Amino acid sequence: MEIQLSTRRADATPYASSLIEGLRDFGYSIETALADIIDNSITAEATRVELIADSTGAEPWIAVVDNGKGMTEADLIEAMRPGSRNPLDLRQETDLGRFGLGMKSASFSQCRALYVVSRRDGKTSCAAWDLDEVSKVNKWELALFDEPNFPAMDYLDGDGTAVIWQKLDRLDGGFKQNTEERTKTINTALAWAEKHLRLVFHRFLEGSKPRLVISINGRSLRPIDPFASNNAARQLDPAEELKLSKGTIQIQCVTLPHLKKMTKSEWDEVGGVEGHLKSQGLYIYRADRLIIAGSWLGLAKASELTKLCRVCVDIPNSMDADWKIDVKKASAQLPPVVRKRLRLVVERFVGTSKRTYRRRGRKLVEEQHTPMWNRVQKDSSIIFKPNILHPVFEEFQETLTPDQVKAFLNCLTLLGASLPVETLYADMMGAEDAVKVEDVDRDALHQQIAAMITDLLEKKIPSENIPNILKNVDILHRNWETAHEIIKEILDGGLL
Repeated sequence: MEIQLSTRRADATPYASSLIEGLRDFGYSIETALADIIDNSITAEATRVELIADSTGAEPWIAVVDNGKGMTEADLIEAMRPGSRNPLDLRQETDLGRFGLGMKSASFSQCRALYVVSRRDGKTSCAAWDLDEVSKVNKWELALFDEPNFPAMDYLDGDGTAVIWQKLDRLDGGFKQNTEERTKTINTALAWAEKHLRLVFHRFLEGSKPRLVISINGRSLRPIDPFASNNAARQLDPAEELKLSKGTIQIQCVTLPHLKKMTKSEWDEVGGVEGHLKSQGLYIYRADRLIIAGSWLGLAKASELTKLCRVCVDIPNSMDADWKIDVKKASAQLPPVVRKRLRLVVERFVGTSKRTYRRRGRKLVEEQHTPMWNRVQKDSSIIFKPNILHPVFEEFQETLTPDQVKAFLNCLTLLGASLPVETLYADMMGAEDAVKVEDVDRDALHQQIAAMITDLLEKKIPSENIPNILKNVDILHRNWETAHEIIKEILDGGLL
């Protein structure tokens, strides 16, 4: 039996002054806010985006100017409407928008006055939201201008749009009366944002003829490719596809080149601000725009053994609701069917990487002829201890009395027991490229080489094979030019 209930209705239109202030706190940072504005430029088919900032003036401002197709006044008014689009509507594959909130919420997160100037077919339109004015009148009323005049408009050459931020209350650092400190704060924020934009839009910026050129105060940005695509030493797993009802997901596992296969600047750039340990994991792209940059999203645990592992995942914008793409387009959640497939992919990929790293670590020790350090597997533990049978140690012991030999071996034992494992691990995780070994002088190299050559000759190793054997010794390999000279002197001159 259906019960009929009488219905009454009441007007619950949100207060403009309250709601528009709430749009400021969606969690945008300066970099995600600028990226959201550039998304609109890409949707408008722009090939050039110029970010102009005046951080030194009495009233600093930031503008994002593109050469897209521009808007009529009617289009502009609609674009300035909060929630101008239904996120469930179908969109073109290249459309980077979703909620119709991005430009407004991104802008309000950084400023209190948003001006948008757009030109289409030679006709210029301008509209503005000033939060101070909205707070006074408490109405959803845009300000429209017939003859706008902003410095940023000088960059509008033909059709296009300029998004201008004024009253930068979230960017001035509270230094309104201190121009120098305020300028420093704004410039620091822009420098941080630059790296983010180079990464997020790297696919658009790549190539000799990029789809998009982004510049900051006249300086073009270079892309940061998180997969080091131009480095021949990277390893690619076969690409995979996951076909679903709303589109196809592309999956590609990539192992980055080792530190020794890259320049320091390349290594630092690919590792990002937080380093390689924090940058491993999934890189999720939506219509070629990076959404997630480095996270396993619960599919694996970040570790030193997997820090070179990255998984490229491409999703179409038709899956936004399934992936729960947020307003900022900076976070997502894995749909259950995708999580199940990716878990299998990641488990296989991560397992292979860990085995490769472990084999590599053992190989570095086992390939060396009588290494300085022995790697000992004891139960579930791994112990490194000085190799007391190394020729240079044995040769030195022959010059000692029995009591001195005992004291010397005690010193080696203490050295091994005092290996700063925790400190080494922390430093390697934080900045592997910064951890170096101490330089060794020629006399010390000569002592080690002489002892090892004596040992090899006593074992009937042909003298012509000795240089290749010694080159596998890590300390000699690192100092090979000097070591090779010493080896040649000893073998050719009979200096033993």
